[in-house]
Amino acid sequence: MSADLWSRGCARLAAELPEQQFNTWIRPLPAAAITELVDGGTVATVRVSNRFKLDWIRNQYAGKIEAVLSELAGKLVRLELTLAPRETAPGPALNGFGVTDARLAGANGTHLNGQRRNLNLVPAATAAVSIAARSRLNSVLTFDALVPGRANQMARTAALHVAGAPGVMYNPLFIYGGVGLGKTHLIHAVGNALLADKPDARILYLHAEQFITDVVKNYQRKTFDELKAKYHSLDLLLIDDVQFFAGKERTQEEFFNAFEALLAKKAHIIMTSDTYPKGLVDIDERLTSRFDAGLTVAIEPPELEMRVAILMRKADLEGTTMPEDVAFFVAKNVRANVRELEGALRKILAYSRFSHKEINIGLAREALKDLLSIQNRQVGVENIQKTCADFYKIKVADMYSKKRPASIARPRQIAMYLAKEMTQKSLPEIGELFGGRDHTTVLHAVRKISAERQKNTELNQQLHVLEQTLKG
Repeated sequence: MSADLWSRGCARLAAELPEQQFNTWIRPLPAAAITELVDGGTVATVRVSNRFKLDWIRNQYAGKIEAVLSELAGKLVRLELTLAPRETAPGPALNGFGVTDARLAGANGTHLNGQRRNLNLVPAATAAVSIAARSRLNSVLTFDALVPGRANQMARTAALHVAGAPGVMYNPLFIYGGVGLGKTHLIHAVGNALLADKPDARILYLHAEQFITDVVKNYQRKTFDELKAKYHSLDLLLIDDVQFFAGKERTQEEFFNAFEALLAKKAHIIMTSDTYPKGLVDIDERLTSRFDAGLTVAIEPPELEMRVAILMRKADLEGTTMPEDVAFFVAKNVRANVRELEGALRKILAYSRFSHKEINIGLAREALKDLLSIQNRQVGVENIQKTCADFYKIKVADMYSKKRPASIARPRQIAMYLAKEMTQKSLPEIGELFGGRDHTTVLHAVRKISAERQKNTELNQQLHVLEQTLKG
C-alpha cells in the first residue's frame, strides 16, 4: 500500500468538495494510519479531536472518503474514525470569560505583579466548569438534545458549520423565528460544541437585555474601557433577542463597536431575533445591514413528524414512554412551538401520575381539555379567512369567490395554506369552505406557499405575523 495514499486522497477530495467544506472538515485532520490486514483488507484510521467532529465527518463525508481511497488504492479501503486521546494534565487558571491567566504570567508561573502562582493547582474539571459558568452556557442544550427536522434544518446545518470552524463562514449568523422554536437551544449548542473542542475558547452567551444593562452600568460609571475589554476579547458571542435594542441609541452604538471589533479579529457572532434583519424597527440601518451581511436563516414552527419526535424524545428524557398514537394526537393539536409541546407533555405526565392512569388518547384529551377548548375557539377556517382578508386588504367574500386576479388569488392561497397548517380540516373540507373548490386546488396552494416560504423572506415574515395573530 502506498505510504502517500492519504495525501493523494486529500488532494482528490480538495478538487471534488467545495473549498469551504474541505478546509473546514478534511484539511485539519491528521494523516490516516494505513493498516494492511491479514485477510487482505485495508483500514485507514483517522484520529478526530472530539466527538462532535467525529459524528459530523462520519455522517457527511465518510462514504466519500472511503470511495476516493478505495479508487486510488485499487481495492476496498475501510475508513475508521476514532477519538484522539485528550490531554488530562490540568490546564492553566482561568479568569473572566475563559481567558487564561498564563497570558499574564512569566515562563516560571510568576504573575507580573510579582506574586508566584502554581498553575497546576486548578483541576481540569474545575476549570471546565468555571469556563462554562462564566460563558453562561446551559450545558444541557446541545446538538444531540436538539430534535432535527425540516423546520430547523438550515439553521442547524449552519450552526454545525460555525461550531466546527468559528470565524470562517456564516459570520455573523442571524437566526430568526417565533417564540419557543429552539433559537436559544441552537446557539447554546454552538457554544457547548466549541467549548468541548477548545476548552480555553472565550465564549459568552447573554440576552440582549443583559447587554443593555452592561451599557447602562458602564455609562453611569464612565468605564467603557471595561465594557470593551469584556466584549471585544471574545472568540464567540451568542446574543439572544436583538430586537430589544430597538430605540436604544447608546446600546446600538456600543454593540456596533463590539460587532466591528469581533469581526475584525475573526471572532464569531451569532444572534437571534423574532424577525429578520430588515424587519427590525428602531434599529440603526448600519447595524441591520451588518446583521444581514453573513447568513440569515429562519427556524419554522415544527412540522407534524418533528412534533411527534420531540414529544417522544422529551417523554423519554422524563423516564416515560409515550405511545405513538398519543404523540400524534398531541402533535396534531399543539402546533405553535416546541415550548407549547413541552407544556402539553408536562400536563399529560402530571395528570397520569396524579390519577394513577396509563397514558392514552383519552387521558391526553382530558389533561389538555382547556388548551384544546381555547384552540378550537381561536382558530377556525373562517377566522383564518377574515384575518388574511384584513391583512391583505381584500374582502372576506373574495376568499370564496371565483375571482382570480393575483391581488386576490395570492391571499386566498395563503389562507388555504394556513387552514391546512392550523386546523384539522381535511383538504376537501377546506376546499368546500373556499367556495366549493376541489381538494387538488387546496393541495396546490399548500405546496406552493410551503415551498415559497423556504425561499421568500418577506412571505415568511408575513406568515409569521399571521400565525401569531391567529394564535392570539
